[in-house]
This record gives sequence, C-alpha cells and structure tokens, in this order.
Amino acid sequence: MSSASAPPVAPSSAPSSAPSSAQHGLHLPDTAKELVKILVTGPFGVGKTTLIDSVSEIRPLHTEEHLTEASAGVDDLAGVRDKTTTTVAIDFGRVSLGDSVVLYLFGTPGQERFRALWDDIAYGALGALVLVDTRRIDESFDVLGLVEESGVPYAVALNMFPDSRQYTEEQLRRSLDLEADTPLVVCDARDTHASVDALLALVQHLIDRMTPEER
Repeated sequence: MSSASAPPVAPSSAPSSAPSSAQHGLHLPDTAKELVKILVTGPFGVGKTTLIDSVSEIRPLHTEEHLTEASAGVDDLAGVRDKTTTTVAIDFGRVSLGDSVVLYLFGTPGQERFRALWDDIAYGALGALVLVDTRRIDESFDVLGLVEESGVPYAVALNMFPDSRQYTEEQLRRSLDLEADTPLVVCDARDTHASVDALLALVQHLIDRMTPEER
C-alpha cells in the first residue's frame, strides 16, 4: 500500500457530545436507562488507555506495568519508542451520552500473549471500538480477527499521530478488509470530543443493526 499524498479519511460526521454527566461525579443520573459495555481495543501502543482517559467521567482504572528488558522480544516498540508502560489486564472508564445512555469502557491489552484474557473481558460486550495506527496497519490484523471471531460488532477509529501516514478510505478499507457498513472514522485519542465522536459512530452502528423489536 502506498502512502504518497492520498487525502485522509474524513472525520466522523456524528454530532460531537462531550461526556455530559461529568457534573454528576461518581453517581449515575437517575435518567440512565441504557448501560452498555464497550470494548476499546487495538494493537500495543495504539492509544487505548489515552482514549479512555480522555472521555471518562470517573477516575479511570488502569492496570499498567512498566516495560522491562524481559518484554523487549515480544513488545514491538517500532513507532512507539517513547512508550514506557503497557496494560496487563484492563483499563476501565465510564462516559454518559446524553442523560439516558451510559457506556462502560473496557480497554483490552493489545499483545498476543494476553489473548487468554479476551473471552473474559469481551463477555457481555455489545460493541468494540478498534483503534488503528496508520503507521503500523499490519499490527491491527490480529486484533480485528479476534473481534470478528467473537462476533462483536465494531467500528474502526484511526488514531492520528503527528507522523501518521495518510490513505484514502478505499485503501484503508481494502487493507483492513472491512465490511461496507463498518464505520471508519478519524480520531485523536487525546481529544475528548474526537474520542466521543468515535464512540458515537460505534453506538450509531449498533443502533442501525438492531431490529425494530430491539429498539
């Protein structure tokens, strides 16, 4: 795949919605009716922890450990040389969309050696947001395969870095082998609004897949 000067994929057109219940602190609003478990997944170093940090209205839970020489042979630091920690179990956060929908976000480890945790973490999830780094697209294949094997509907968010490579949407969909209706959006995991927009694209995808009886 060539990077050349192809324009980037346009950001999601979903309306921006910052976490609306930050003012509620730790307590859910009385109007909360839909509690939804969402996976935030992707390869090592793609920005899962950062995204959960940027949107969570509660203090996020992290299970991170410092990278050591022992992990040098299994954790590929190409493109993420400044990374010093890795998630070894889950990240957890919460974000309210409006007053009735609350997303519980479960960040999953991106390395193959944590694959055994996947079934437990994914149990009960209604959807997954898969983060992709366009500098390391091939590292997303295993995670996408795992999500597809689980049958969990998903959306793909391109987490943009200063030196991210730019491709057309057609190139990206072909490379990632995405179905035509799989949402593909641009995201900056550090930015609350951009991250919420990515989650909104996933939620809309889940709604679109529902039957009239389920709505």
